[in-house]
Amino acid sequence: MLVYDQISSNKTKTAVLIGAFLVLIILLGFVFSQAYNSPGILYGAVIFSVLYSLISYYLSSDITLALSRAKPVDPQSNRGLYNLVENLAIAGGLPTPKIYIIEDTALNAFATGRNPQKAVIVFTSGILEKMNKAELEGVAAHELSHVGNYDTRLMTLVVVLVGVLTLLADFFLRFSFFGGRGRKSSNSDNGQLGAIMMVVGIVLAILSPVIATLIQLAISRKREFLADASGALLTRYPEGLASALEKIARDTEPLEAANKATAHLYIANPFHTDSQSMQNNATESPASHGNRGLFAGLFNTHPPVEERIKRLREMM
Repeated sequence: MLVYDQISSNKTKTAVLIGAFLVLIILLGFVFSQAYNSPGILYGAVIFSVLYSLISYYLSSDITLALSRAKPVDPQSNRGLYNLVENLAIAGGLPTPKIYIIEDTALNAFATGRNPQKAVIVFTSGILEKMNKAELEGVAAHELSHVGNYDTRLMTLVVVLVGVLTLLADFFLRFSFFGGRGRKSSNSDNGQLGAIMMVVGIVLAILSPVIATLIQLAISRKREFLADASGALLTRYPEGLASALEKIARDTEPLEAANKATAHLYIANPFHTDSQSMQNNATESPASHGNRGLFAGLFNTHPPVEERIKRLREMM
């Protein structure tokens, strides 16, 4: 029952997420339209946000795959991998997703797609070469759990929506500093109101991407714990995924195809700051870790690897 509740929750969160981003974008447009006494700015922001939300919903997975430089796998040329994923999909009651590969020796993987019928699982060539079968099954089951829980729709939409909000905020900031200096008002009251709205707009433009990014990271961290548990239940062998996460944590090579917009999609932080954090934690005192951990954790794309491994092994 928990899984079905999670699917329903993620569908609701998807609608709320799109609505929240639309409100932020429209609010930005409204404030700047008031500051410059130009209703056209608001209309443009509304049209832009609606069109971009539709594009992100239907094309977000294609955009993500292009950003990641992933290439499709021919099932005939890699029958072992295809059969592994297909068997897990059948066990989970899911359609077999398409499989893509990123040619990179770093160890990582992710899933994308707005629903199970459109799902894609992406592996790096490094993870396929260095994982044994049980570990690879654990990774694949983790990603299939994201698909079955509709995490992929939620997380992939975040990639595009955070990007557009950041771009729009940056545009308004640049316009404020470089494009609006010559504007004059014939009415002192209107001029004061415009100045106030300008300050509000600048603050909003600065804070909106930060708030959006924090929402993105918080969603991602929570999804990873659930996908770990669901994946372990799917394979009935939690040690496979735990061992895979240990190998990934020991790998210090960053994934070249990853960027800040897509980092939260991967099974582990593709920049490997989590691995560095694990090493730092071993040498720090508990007091110093406690002082910074609360705030440092806000900006992590994933929960701590050691905590994920601990939870998995407690399931055994």
